[in-house]
Amino acid sequence: MMDKAHTITIRVPLTLKKRGGRKLIITPGGGETKGKAETSGDPSLVKALARAFRWRGMLESGAFATIQELAAAEKINSSYVSRMLRLTLLAPEMVEAILDGRQPEGVTLPGLLEGVPAEWREQKVQSKQ
Repeated sequence: MMDKAHTITIRVPLTLKKRGGRKLIITPGGGETKGKAETSGDPSLVKALARAFRWRGMLESGAFATIQELAAAEKINSSYVSRMLRLTLLAPEMVEAILDGRQPEGVTLPGLLEGVPAEWREQKVQSKQ
């Protein structure tokens, strides 16, 4: 018999305020942060990774049974969703490097969508070239 996964919900009281056309998050201590997460990574790569992992989560949770259903709900092409989902197969070190802006030179979204080796070890070798 398999154990069911446990979910922990953490609630943090936040306030959103618009200032100069931008949204600011006001934290419980009164501090302000910009509405977007700070990252030094390539914005297109970071956004693509976020989308891919979000979509994978939606499929794994059963919110959508197929990629086609997900694509229809997102109003995009199912082949695009399939290509983007490949990003969830990247080695954790590669994902971290992309988010930190440390990805090897020449690593681009179009290149990653063309395909990457399935084995993480090969991804590291390829990324150092």
